[in-house]
Amino acid sequence: MSRARWLAAAAVLAVLLAGCAGHPARPGHRSAGARPAATAGAASARHADGVRDDLSKDQRSRYRDGNDSVPSGPPPDLSRLAEPVPHVEPRSAYGNKSPYTVLGHTYRVLPSAKGYVERGIASFYGNKFHGYKTSSLENYDMYQFSAAHKTLPLPSYARVTNLANGKSVIVRINDRGPFHANRLIDLSYVAAVKIGVWPGGTGMVEVRAIDPADPDASPAASATAHAPPAGGAAEPAVVSPVPVPGGASAIYLQVGAFSDQGNADRLAQRLREANIGPVQISDKPASGGSIRRVRVGPMSDARQADAMAGRIEALGLPHPQVAVD
Repeated sequence: MSRARWLAAAAVLAVLLAGCAGHPARPGHRSAGARPAATAGAASARHADGVRDDLSKDQRSRYRDGNDSVPSGPPPDLSRLAEPVPHVEPRSAYGNKSPYTVLGHTYRVLPSAKGYVERGIASFYGNKFHGYKTSSLENYDMYQFSAAHKTLPLPSYARVTNLANGKSVIVRINDRGPFHANRLIDLSYVAAVKIGVWPGGTGMVEVRAIDPADPDASPAASATAHAPPAGGAAEPAVVSPVPVPGGASAIYLQVGAFSDQGNADRLAQRLREANIGPVQISDKPASGGSIRRVRVGPMSDARQADAMAGRIEALGLPHPQVAVD
């Protein structure tokens, strides 16, 4: 099911940078999330569902529910829910401040989503945040195909593909997060259902941006929905599943990257002496030479990666980066 938000509440920021952070949890529950609140001068707002969102409150008191959850009963009928049709939109006045800092980490919003492709771990969020404001000051609706991302501009569009099964969905990114260090994107409940991240809670995914201003050059152009005719509904998106060799992907934790082979060797040896797990050095071509990446893995799921990342940090090393192959 859903994944719990294990991070403490973040401090009030200069703009609403609300996001979410996934973490393994008991089925149906999520803990309080790292969802930075709004600034002074932001008023409370009431959603159509009757939710009163007081943006001046801190995270411990802003939300009606203490834990996140998903709707009871069977999942929704996805055939009745339309994926968003990417189109050019103005940049949101909220949620695009750059740089911004949450829980001691600083992030820089990308100037454009064009050409963005990354693989990592996806989580999702549901009832606790339903009806409350996102970073862009829109209402979060877990029955819309949306997502939270730390650095893509708000709003933007992306195709998210589950690397375990090839299922994909177009989402509109209108929120910030997840602020769990090992997560790449937080999906809405229905987006997670559509690609099979629900009920497991997390999944290894590829996030591929869609550029509505230049769809022919977009990495996801071949899989986007067709624009609707005048007065008509959008045609269903044509999905070409991403090939998944062997039906599975693996997670690696990149502990360091060096141009000098000796530095890479010393870090790898330190990790091996700590019996941290399988350690490898892989070369990645770069201008003028190559980069030696020191990685630990493979690991089969997010829970194992979270535990391994903690062990690496306990050695006094920086938090490793997640890489999915």
